[in-house]
Amino acid sequence: MREPGPPEQDRRKTVAELHPTLARVTERIVLRSRDSRGRYLDLMAREADRHPDRTALACSNLAHGFAAMGDDKATISGGKAPNLAIVTAYNDMLSAHQPYGRYPEAMKIYAREVGATMQVAGGVPAMCDGVTQGQDGMDLSLFSRDTIAMGTAIALSHEMYDGMALLGICDKIVPGLLIGALRFGHLACILVPSGPMPSGIGNKEKQKTRQLYAEGKVGRDELLASESASYHAPGTCTFYGTANSNQMMMEMMGLHMPGAAFIPPNTPLRSALTRAAVHQLAKISTRGSDPRPLSACVDEKAIVNAIVGLLATGGSTNHALHLPAIARAAGVQIDWEDFDELSKAVPLITRVYPNGTGDVNAFHAAGGMGYVIRELLDSGLAHDDIVTVGGGSLSDQAQEPVMNDKDLSWQAAPATPLDPTMLAPVSDPFNPDGGMRLLTGNLGRATIKTSAVDEERWVIEAPARVFETQEVVAKAFKAGELDRDVVVVVRFQGPRANGMPELHKLTPPLGVLQDRGFKVALVTDGRMSGASGKVPAAIHCTPEALADAGGNSGPLAYVQDGDVIRVDAHNGTLSTTADLSARQPAAAPPAAWGVGRELFAMMRAGADGAEKGGSAMLALAGL
Repeated sequence: MREPGPPEQDRRKTVAELHPTLARVTERIVLRSRDSRGRYLDLMAREADRHPDRTALACSNLAHGFAAMGDDKATISGGKAPNLAIVTAYNDMLSAHQPYGRYPEAMKIYAREVGATMQVAGGVPAMCDGVTQGQDGMDLSLFSRDTIAMGTAIALSHEMYDGMALLGICDKIVPGLLIGALRFGHLACILVPSGPMPSGIGNKEKQKTRQLYAEGKVGRDELLASESASYHAPGTCTFYGTANSNQMMMEMMGLHMPGAAFIPPNTPLRSALTRAAVHQLAKISTRGSDPRPLSACVDEKAIVNAIVGLLATGGSTNHALHLPAIARAAGVQIDWEDFDELSKAVPLITRVYPNGTGDVNAFHAAGGMGYVIRELLDSGLAHDDIVTVGGGSLSDQAQEPVMNDKDLSWQAAPATPLDPTMLAPVSDPFNPDGGMRLLTGNLGRATIKTSAVDEERWVIEAPARVFETQEVVAKAFKAGELDRDVVVVVRFQGPRANGMPELHKLTPPLGVLQDRGFKVALVTDGRMSGASGKVPAAIHCTPEALADAGGNSGPLAYVQDGDVIRVDAHNGTLSTTADLSARQPAAAPPAAWGVGRELFAMMRAGADGAEKGGSAMLALAGL
């Protein structure tokens, strides 16, 4: 295996001067984070000094730690070779994580090849939002991120390890793993993906069937057949939602082996990349020849790179919640103004479904992340000087892995897009901005994703129709009550109210209304799916409608049917002409029980606002 990095003659000779907006936003984040980042780095230094290696454990403790390790016992007890943790989100209900079932045994073999050992430190839950969309279990989705973070911390708390490999891909799972791992940031860390499933039926065909079902024109059998032809094999779903946005961000932050994100599972190249990741983790571990602690990798510049990648690729709006939470775990403070300002400077250079017709497999074939990273670096729109796990800088991520006979190597990404409908140069982008904007006004602060919305619909002004569940919206749609210009308000969907579920059921009916020629927008303190697109949606409204601990309700609690609401993505405003000051807030629905929701009452009660990540865990920890 050749070390990551293109041939010397292909290396970039110079690093482009940083775009002034990127430099300005980064400097602002550094200044804002000075105290919290300093506290974090001090903690990591203390943790590294407090327990420099596992031989500091008492003999009884250490014996428990390797009692079941068979032939690896001598190596682990000797205390000289790296012992690496595996934290896995394996289950075989979630298609993206099914391939992980066989990873640990293979990874242990790969570790022995370089004189190291590996142990499964722990497993964390991994819920599939595709299964729980529109169901009661979706109320647990956001808080599963924090549950995963805590599970990761429990796994690593045994302090047996010199580095950690995180096995996870999907929506809340990668953020949760990374948040937990960052609290052990004195150790090295590599995220190990498993890749997307093969492409299924065309996305337009799938979307058409969904809308026909919403209109009652096809039945459940036809809908299930369509969905089964789309989600049909091991691997990540191939639309560009939150899961694949996770993979993009890990590439932009340099936490994958270069180009690892979108290689299909159960292929020789995928196995070779996993092997390379284990070998590299041993090298960069505490006991390796080139230590690279996670705390040095995830800094302000890496977080900015993740935001830039999200904007340049039209990634999931869910990361307006997850990135602030990840950043907080590393002592970095970001907000939606950072997203908004960067969005005005970073152009959209990819079109992946639902922002285009092709899926992530087509995106990867067209040049994929290697092309995107190089374009951003050459335009001064990404920080090259970050500490990556697999190379010398972000430039080394601007390549793609290949198999030459049985050997893994890397080559430069294509210089031009192999499919210009999917990838574009920064000099001639699909859109001049990143399409994720901040809305502010007398209805609070919200985010809106414009990259998949026709510009003629960026401004919607219409009377409100107010709902408290998406099921009631669906009933009103079927009854014809929404066949007009309307701003649909769905409130009491924030973190404190019910855990902030994705409101996936709203997408088909609102899309149908828009296709009928009506002016339609959504305003909600809840989330929308990472796969949602064409209907303008002011989401994550904060403060949320449910009253905070001080008894203060968010603006949406005061909105009534018929109030004229304006959603203006051009000017970044979210407002109503109604006078809310003299009204009493609407009564909140009672907290729901069932499907375990009652067990998460403490997370709801302690959750902070969406702009901070909606986390009781981080809020109560003072992070």
